[in-house]
Amino acid sequence: MTETTPIRAVFWDFGGVILTSPFEAFNRYEHEHGLPHDFIRSVNTVDPDTNAWARIERQETSPDEFDAAFAAESKALGHEVPGRDILALLSGDVRPEMVTALDRVIEAGYITACLTNNVRAEPRPDVADVMARFDHVVESSKVGVRKPEESFYVQACEMAGVEPGEVVFLDDLGINLKPAKAMGMTTIKVVGADQAIDDLAAVLGIDLR
Repeated sequence: MTETTPIRAVFWDFGGVILTSPFEAFNRYEHEHGLPHDFIRSVNTVDPDTNAWARIERQETSPDEFDAAFAAESKALGHEVPGRDILALLSGDVRPEMVTALDRVIEAGYITACLTNNVRAEPRPDVADVMARFDHVVESSKVGVRKPEESFYVQACEMAGVEPGEVVFLDDLGINLKPAKAMGMTTIKVVGADQAIDDLAAVLGIDLR
């Protein structure tokens, strides 16, 4: 019988986990502008390590440059979409039940970190309030790498002082969970708030509501 490594830390994605998913806003925009469903996401999957989306998340391009680059990339796929419109859709709403779960995790003594692919934006008080709860925050726009690059997860573990096997990581994108799982993390794909809270509670063995 093998001995399992105890969980010491919980790593959280932000958009789509703590915040409602920007994909919901993308779909509304597509519907309003007569675009195919999930068209915006499809643009971001072409050359995913070097496209406009990847570059702005690593802070390698400015918002104005992203505006033009995303428009060109989307036009090449059949529908021109200004990048500035996409940036305006990124602000989701805070999920209070997820914040309660985060607070319960903190109260139970776990190390917490937020692992987020993001772009620099005007500060929001509600987001700042949640961010202040985490022990560590790893932002792609500041560290120059992004999920799912392995070095992003390595930096997060080093910052938190834990080994991957001591971490449970929540993200709404399977592509971001895959390398984390390969490194030894316990992973939870977030489909909805209730599901994520139940899955995390089962892993940690504590009440999160």
